[in-house]
Amino acid sequence: MNVALRKHIEEIVSLTDEEFEYINSFFKLKKLKKHQHLIQENEAVTSIYFVGKGLLKASLTTQDGKEHIIQFASENWWISDFQAFYNKVPSVTNINCLEDVELYGIDKENLEEMCRNNHKVEHFFRIKNSLGYVALQQRILSLLTASAKERFEQFSIQYPQLIQRLPKSIIASYLGVSRETLSRISHKL
Repeated sequence: MNVALRKHIEEIVSLTDEEFEYINSFFKLKKLKKHQHLIQENEAVTSIYFVGKGLLKASLTTQDGKEHIIQFASENWWISDFQAFYNKVPSVTNINCLEDVELYGIDKENLEEMCRNNHKVEHFFRIKNSLGYVALQQRILSLLTASAKERFEQFSIQYPQLIQRLPKSIIASYLGVSRETLSRISHKL
């Protein structure tokens, strides 16, 4: 039984053992090693993933070779190229493992069937999608309006566990600053 997934879902809805067994039956375990790709640019994306263990990053590489990190995902987070998953278009992002990971994937057909047959699960995913949209909006607003120092402070408060797990160069890319700027900012705090 996937205890982490059950606990995660039950932060929003309560489940009986039978309901969770039904839900759990749709998920498939996937294990990847550090530096492996979960999703590569231009691939078809058939699943979304719950992170049971490990750390991943979703990024976009521009034509000039610059990497822009869109999202991190560690334990109890969800990750995929959601545009590709929901719209059935090729992926525009790369998702790489920053640590060894254990993921629980579910494809679109099974997700839809599970939500159709269990309104608690449908409610759970509606809430998670809404929260994800809010987080994305906050990130965009931060990139548009906050200084590099403010973005680093927000990141440190919001994700203290990631400060220890991520190299400064990756945090800098996520914040949209150079590594040198991040070093200067972080030493002043």
